[in-house]
Amino acid sequence: MRIAITETSNAYGNMPANVSELHLLSGKLDAIRAANVGHHLGLLREAHAQGAQVVGFGELFTGPYFALGKDPMWFGLAEDAVEGPTVSRLREVTRELGMVVVAPIYERDASGQRFNTAVVIDTGEVLGRYRKTHLPQGQNEQGSFDEPFYYDRSDGRSGGPGNISNNPYFPVFRTRFGNIGVAICYDRHFEGVMYSLAREGAELVFSPAVTFGEKSQRMWHREFEVDAARHRLFIAGSNRRGAEPPWNQPYFGESHVVGPNGLLTNVSTHPELVIADVDLAELRGPDPAGWDLPRDIRYDIYSRRS
Repeated sequence: MRIAITETSNAYGNMPANVSELHLLSGKLDAIRAANVGHHLGLLREAHAQGAQVVGFGELFTGPYFALGKDPMWFGLAEDAVEGPTVSRLREVTRELGMVVVAPIYERDASGQRFNTAVVIDTGEVLGRYRKTHLPQGQNEQGSFDEPFYYDRSDGRSGGPGNISNNPYFPVFRTRFGNIGVAICYDRHFEGVMYSLAREGAELVFSPAVTFGEKSQRMWHREFEVDAARHRLFIAGSNRRGAEPPWNQPYFGESHVVGPNGLLTNVSTHPELVIADVDLAELRGPDPAGWDLPRDIRYDIYSRRS
């Protein structure tokens, strides 16, 4: 199976120069969404031309990363995760191309709640969605972030018709190319996330992110490599790259795909795509280290209290 992940940034070209001028975007959110969806459809077609069958877009790909400050204007970018404009367009194109797409959008559900959500679409069919479980709020040496201002953490109502998981917080979607899970950005730091996805049958996990800062960059490769080896998974980590006006916070990129035996080669010829060949049979053979961690784990001792 050939997979691709994007490494790009906000494609809307008329962003204001200063944060104090963000109000000038009021009434232009549909245009921002359309510009970013159009850009990603171009990347989707390019990935298809290079042989990719499954593509993962970046976190909140329909706009700039707005959680660097608090501005309720951005609430208007949220949309329905089944019949909204982004998913409707992706259903058309994936049906045309015969592809699977993991599309992280800003969701607004029927109750008016908002979530950071990844929608999994297989050849025009919505298999379901994953709602981000852990939300960061804080600052590092480069900038601050306040995601709980914009959306709620998962309510355990992820899933959908393609979900094979028994865990309501961590769905796994059976696609025609393999079993796919999602862990969005901050989720990757929590030890139970990859464990839960692997236990529920995930073979490939997409981890779309918007991340920055020295520690984040240092841990970006290490966390995925350890989790892939520990849980026998392929993990595709997609991070934005570049700086988005008017905040101009730099994102380091470094998107990559790792398997249980290490980093996979990027065969992409496009600067905004990382493409790798994933052999799921590798998960079913013996571990070259001789390990059998699922067999040997001692669940009975980890929750003991003195």
